[in-house]
Amino acid sequence: MKETRLMLAAAALNQTPMDWDGNLQNIKEAITEAINNRTQLLLLPELCITGYGCEDMFLSPWISEVAFQKLLEVKEWCENITVAVGLPVFLNKSVYNTACVIKNKEIVGFTAKQFLANDGVHYEPRWFTPWPAHEVQEFEMMGKRYQIGDIIYEEQGVKYAFEICEDAWRPNRPAERHMPKGVQLILNPSASHFALSKTDVRYRLVVDASKKYQCAYMYANLLGNESGRMIYDGEVLIAQNGKLIRRNELLCFKNVDMECAEVCFSENPEIAEVIEYLPPIDENNELIAALSLALFDYMRKSRSRGFVLSLSGGADSSLCAVAVAEMVRRGIHSLDLLNFVAKTQVFSMRDAAAFEDMSEEEAQKAIVSKLLTCAYQGTVNSSDDTYNSAKGLADSIGATFYNWTIDDEVKGYVSKIETALDRSLTWEQDDITLQNIQARVRAPGIWMLANINNALLLATSNRSEASVGYATMDGDTAGSISPIAGIDKAFIRQFLLWAQKELGYEGLQYVNNLQPSAELRPAKEEQTDEKDLMPYEVLNQIERLAFHDRFSPGEVFHILNEQQVAAPDLLLDWITKFYSLWSRNQWKRERYAPSFHLDDYNVDPRSWLRFPILSGGFRNELQHLQQLVK
Repeated sequence: MKETRLMLAAAALNQTPMDWDGNLQNIKEAITEAINNRTQLLLLPELCITGYGCEDMFLSPWISEVAFQKLLEVKEWCENITVAVGLPVFLNKSVYNTACVIKNKEIVGFTAKQFLANDGVHYEPRWFTPWPAHEVQEFEMMGKRYQIGDIIYEEQGVKYAFEICEDAWRPNRPAERHMPKGVQLILNPSASHFALSKTDVRYRLVVDASKKYQCAYMYANLLGNESGRMIYDGEVLIAQNGKLIRRNELLCFKNVDMECAEVCFSENPEIAEVIEYLPPIDENNELIAALSLALFDYMRKSRSRGFVLSLSGGADSSLCAVAVAEMVRRGIHSLDLLNFVAKTQVFSMRDAAAFEDMSEEEAQKAIVSKLLTCAYQGTVNSSDDTYNSAKGLADSIGATFYNWTIDDEVKGYVSKIETALDRSLTWEQDDITLQNIQARVRAPGIWMLANINNALLLATSNRSEASVGYATMDGDTAGSISPIAGIDKAFIRQFLLWAQKELGYEGLQYVNNLQPSAELRPAKEEQTDEKDLMPYEVLNQIERLAFHDRFSPGEVFHILNEQQVAAPDLLLDWITKFYSLWSRNQWKRERYAPSFHLDDYNVDPRSWLRFPILSGGFRNELQHLQQLVK
């Protein structure tokens, strides 16, 4: 084999479903940058012309027709370069997820995805048809004929082929068939969603494949919050023969993030540069990077002018506030001040000039003050500790902060119902009612601020609360986006300690010294979340075993009992409470504002976990368990 050197490039793109102009602008920017870098072969992410998250719109034939028209525009930008670009192809009443190869303004062929993701957050078989191995067909589009299927391509004597995202995650992956045919390079265009520590798995998938098949392997993922719930980390990897050659910084705020490398193809290829990969992953840093980028994209793609937050002084709302502050800090670091300000689509040129005259810290706080408005809405049951926590954090990050009480509104509603019922409401008889009205009365005022500011209202419920319905509908669940509904409470609490120490958010010192509490009962009762429910660590263990690992209630009990989590009787009470509350509160999870997928699972019925609104509530299983234990 003679030695051949190819300049390869892969680019992460921040796309949006059916944003034809925006998506093509990013593709054009990537192609231009690749040409300027003397690139010979450029890989772009999966379905990057349409966006990956078009969902049922993929079933509309006109979407594929428009995508093909846009492909013909892209083709004209590919002078003296080969580019792989993703789009759907509608063929024989089926939709195929394809990567199209364009070489010097000519379409060479379309490789169609063979394995469709159908677990967790993925529903690809609903829209796409898998392509059979080894098969190649021809189809006609707009008067020309094209090849589609399981194609092997060639660039300057180097044979290459594709694994499209899920293809690479299967035991009988396409690479197994490609290697005996002399393929030396695998291209993987992906839309692989973010989850904590997933990058470590993806790295091994790419690097191990390059070692096993003694080939070069190039991977390009989507970037950012593409369509609302999923976040993409924009990972770009280039590896050869088990060695990592290029890897980018994940979760950046750019529209296009590219890596280039000259790769040698020969019997014993020379690998000049090797990047050292250093696990383990810092999940706290991963979380805030993903959360801040997701909020930024959600804000600008929804054309909103910032965020409004009911800042209670507790852990959940404090994390939401820090996420917006980090959005500003990380965005400026990734794009620089003026580019970040411009990309928000919120500020005037006069604002930008004023920010530029400030110190870095002053500019960040000034921007946060425009993008984040907070309000502390106290009652007679609120404590000075939570007010000081909310005010201290808001002041430390620069957020606009308001403070008002809602006692008059609560009294008004209580009085109306007491008059209607002709009796007094009491904590002994009407505990839930008197708690919930306080949470609900907080919603109208904070919604007013969101409307006035043309901003997104941040709902503050977390995954642990969602699991057991420990949240008031139209109260703390009110919002346009529920950014932390995919994160459990135990993780949030340790994250805030980390953020105070590692990120320097000293304003978190107040909340980090408080025990989580809804503060809805009279202060003398010393209400805490864990007293109402159970220890959050236990709640999270039950939740994960039940719905991530899919064990029965009895199996969950035996696993936790063997771990001596608690005395058997107490553990039984907690498990019974969890399953009872879970079943009773599915309707709440159905009504949550859109949330981000951040962990390796979530409880959102519109993305990861479907459960019937009406069910038997695990009654038989729990009764049987009680008989066994007692």
